[in-house]
Amino acid sequence: MAGRKSSASNIKMQSVDALFGLEQDKGSLAEKIEEVAIDKLYPFNSHPFRVLDDEKMQETVESVREHGIICPLIVRPGKNDGYEIIAGHRRKRACELLGLKTIPCFIRDLTDEEATIAMVDSNIQREELLFSEKAYAYKMKLDALNRQGRRADLTSDQVGQKSAGKTSRETLADNSNESPTQIQRYIRLTCLIKPMLDYVDEKRIAFGAGVELSYLEPERQEQLYQVMQRLCVFPNLVQAKKLKELGKEGKLDENGMEIVLSDEKPAASAVKLQRKKLNEYFPADYSAEQMEEVIYDLLKKWKFEQGDLQKE
Repeated sequence: MAGRKSSASNIKMQSVDALFGLEQDKGSLAEKIEEVAIDKLYPFNSHPFRVLDDEKMQETVESVREHGIICPLIVRPGKNDGYEIIAGHRRKRACELLGLKTIPCFIRDLTDEEATIAMVDSNIQREELLFSEKAYAYKMKLDALNRQGRRADLTSDQVGQKSAGKTSRETLADNSNESPTQIQRYIRLTCLIKPMLDYVDEKRIAFGAGVELSYLEPERQEQLYQVMQRLCVFPNLVQAKKLKELGKEGKLDENGMEIVLSDEKPAASAVKLQRKKLNEYFPADYSAEQMEEVIYDLLKKWKFEQGDLQKE
């Protein structure tokens, strides 16, 4: 519609200078911006964040088309005369979709630890992140902080040094909106096998239940996954805690998993179905018990396909 502003015009991008300490004296930059060929840029190693061609990407494309790259990418020299992207994977993809050949970048010489911390910090505050993205991002940054703490030469104020008397997890929490305990819970999710972690991302398994299940050995998780598929159920928080406890005691087997997952929830208010309406869908000789069995089976399959959106 004529006169309508693009949704991309509402995007507010934080200054890269503020994010990564590129400002020295007021009005001056520590580094100059260089145009780098797109084909020389490659993703950060084990980059945990998705880059999707979705609606938000289209907004980024519109913003770049209208305003250009407001915040240059942060990159570091890499293999084969290329550059590893530290911050700006989505902007790079937007430029690719627009057919641009070069992108403005800040080229920085960063250690692996500094690069990891900067990469995570530039993405972790995004609202649409999956549980798995935050989990692996926090783990990567925590590992980097731990390595940094063991090396005396890594004390750059730019990426934050360990404060006296603080653990790496507490230092990590200082630069996020999460508590040290919540960060630990996120990192636990990285111990889930992929199919189970996918269920957490899809909210078929609640976050808290996923944390509890992460304490099971991988082979037990694989076994549990098969039982869940067979029974068409997802464990709730209470069941997940029970499974964790049985696993800790060395008493968890397939039979035990079936018993725990078959536990009934407290009965809610009764729901009455009219026989007259049900007769439209069942053969005339079906008994009430047969109808009930079919209905429960169909509901179980429907719930499994839709995903259990229960909360803790």
